[in-house]
Amino acid sequence: MPNMLPTYAKWMVGGRGGGTAERDAAGAVAAVRPQSLMLTFLGIYVLGQGTAVFSGSVIDVFGRVGVSQQATRSTLTRMVQRDLLRRHRRGRRMHFGLTPRCDLVLREGHQRVWRAGVVDRGWDGTWTMLGFSLPENWRSQRHRLRSRLVWGGFGPLQSGMWVSPSRVDVPALVEGLGLDGYLKVLVGQPGPPSRDGDLIHGAFDIPGIAASYQEFLRRWGQPRPLTSAPDDLARQLLLHAEWLQLVRRNPRLPAEHLPAGWPAIQAEQLFEQLAAAYAGPARVIAATLLDTIEVGPPAS
Repeated sequence: MPNMLPTYAKWMVGGRGGGTAERDAAGAVAAVRPQSLMLTFLGIYVLGQGTAVFSGSVIDVFGRVGVSQQATRSTLTRMVQRDLLRRHRRGRRMHFGLTPRCDLVLREGHQRVWRAGVVDRGWDGTWTMLGFSLPENWRSQRHRLRSRLVWGGFGPLQSGMWVSPSRVDVPALVEGLGLDGYLKVLVGQPGPPSRDGDLIHGAFDIPGIAASYQEFLRRWGQPRPLTSAPDDLARQLLLHAEWLQLVRRNPRLPAEHLPAGWPAIQAEQLFEQLAAAYAGPARVIAATLLDTIEVGPPAS
């Protein structure tokens, strides 16, 4: 089975056009891009259903979170072009269903959100070190590589050297980039005078990571978060999409090397509580909005 992590990482990096922002009662803005919302929507309402959803229904749902019709159509088109969605025409209506590639992308995302956890409580001390040197004018290749490394839990220790406190399947992580000949990978443990804690604090912005989770707690930890959103379907999509962006940007670090009261743990608990609270009401609303057709499991 092909590894879909690179595709998921690429889609979670961000994109162009049609960005949306929801303002909560305290005035904070949570920016979520249309492709992040699309993956969230597909993961909740299409994955595992054997259905395709009418484009007009997607436009209606995305309009509830401030994404324009043009941005929604553009996102659907780009996902078709990247073999993530497949068109299904029924009369004059166009429906969109998952491809096998997208099915795997969404399952990998589900694993990252619901099973991996935001901290590594069973770390065995293993590190993966990756060094690279690319031609100076390869800016786009460098950007794509760095985006994959961030998704894979790496942090920059020094110029051209990234490390992750885990055993990483690097060939799967960089699949399709065509950069294997420019990479050097080592797996093991640091030796004196290097120490695990020093490496973690050298490669990762611990205060910045903590601040991102604290901001999530501030926004979503209110008695009634995102009161400007029209309903629980909108809040559900924004919650999941923002959480996906958050865990994509931040590594899963060993618990024993993190400060006491690490906010990621409380943020994860809050996400799970809100996700459960929104699930029922959101599904009732979605049932009234979504026009779907049976297409069976994704097929090549």
